[in-house]
Amino acid sequence: MSTTTTTITTTLTGAPTGSPRVLSVSKSPTHTISKTPVPSITLLPNHGVSGDCHAGKTLQHNPSTSSTTTTAAGNPRQIHLLPVESLRYISSTTLKGNPPLTPGGVGENVTTEGIELGNLPVGTEIHFGDGDSNNGAIVKITGVREPGPGLEKVRPGLREAFRGVKKADNTYSL
Repeated sequence: MSTTTTTITTTLTGAPTGSPRVLSVSKSPTHTISKTPVPSITLLPNHGVSGDCHAGKTLQHNPSTSSTTTTAAGNPRQIHLLPVESLRYISSTTLKGNPPLTPGGVGENVTTEGIELGNLPVGTEIHFGDGDSNNGAIVKITGVREPGPGLEKVRPGLREAFRGVKKADNTYSL
């Protein structure tokens, strides 16, 4: 087990147009729906985002109660990723005429661009960084999170909008 920490920033210099990239990073020390965009986040191995309420080995099912769970695999929700394309799509369809959704607004830690996260199988490793294996983070996809009821507090209808089309393997895709 590695004890190396990695920082992910939103610095995009040198990224070719259309290349997969990190658009924004966010965190929140408390259980709120939205997370605050920050210049960088630090990932701790087998822990998650330093300073974020979802970090740790315990899966926190319902932040409004004291209900927590630890699975044999640990906490599969240590870091939340969301493609900005999903935010844009829902903003232009379901929320048309309302202010658009913004990075961190629905609780994600990393807002990506140019990566079809919903099409990646469980176990896929996403490598962040400049290509130097000693200077980057590797995040393993543990599943697709079902949109929770908290999204309704952001905007009515948002939970159903994020559900998109449920596929045969019980994952969600927009």
